[in-house]
Amino acid sequence: MKSSPKYLLASVTTLAALTLGHAAPAQVGQPAPDFTLTDISGAKHSLSEFKGRMVVLEWVNPECPFVQKHYDQSGNIPKLQKAATADGVVWLSINSAAAGKEGDYDAAEVAAWQKRVNAAATDYFRDQDGAVGRLYDARTTPHIYVINAQGTLVYAGGIDSIRSSRVEDIAKATNYVTAALEDLKAGRPVRTPHSQPYGCAVKY
Repeated sequence: MKSSPKYLLASVTTLAALTLGHAAPAQVGQPAPDFTLTDISGAKHSLSEFKGRMVVLEWVNPECPFVQKHYDQSGNIPKLQKAATADGVVWLSINSAAAGKEGDYDAAEVAAWQKRVNAAATDYFRDQDGAVGRLYDARTTPHIYVINAQGTLVYAGGIDSIRSSRVEDIAKATNYVTAALEDLKAGRPVRTPHSQPYGCAVKY
C-alpha cells in the first residue's frame, strides 16, 4: 500500500520538528516557550531565568507609527514600563525586524532611542532571525504578552482596546496589559486573556 504524498509530507515535517528540537508555539494557558536572546549590551538572557516573576514581552519597532504613538507622542508605554518594573515585573522589549529592515537599529541606535523616549524596559533584544517572534506568533508592533510568576502565558494581544494611531484614544481605551497585571497581583484569573493585536506588521 502506497503512502499518500500528503501523509509523507506531514511525517517528514513532524520528524524534522522533533529532530531540530523545535519548541511548541506559544499558547495562552500553556507554559510560555523558553528562549535565549542577546541584549544590546551583549549579555545573553533566557526567559526561564525570570521564573518566579511576572514578565511582559513587548514586540517593538521604533519606526512604526503605532509604536511612536505609545512612546514618542504620549509616553504611554514608558509610563507602563516604569509602573510595572517598580512593582517587580520584568519587561522585555523584542525587535524581530530582519537585518536591514525598518526599525532594525543597532545597539547604539537603540540606546539613543531609549534615552530619547524615556524607555524603561528591563531589557531590549534584537531577534533578527525572527525565531522568537515566530515562536510567539508576534504579528504587530506593539504586540504584548503577559506571563505569570509560574511561567504560564496568560495574555496575548494588543496593548489596549482601541485600534488606532491617535494619541487621544489612549485615555479612552481599556489597557489590557495593566488589567492583566492587576488581575495577577490580586490573585484573579486574567479576565481578558486574548485581544486583537494592532499596529505595524513585524518586519520579518
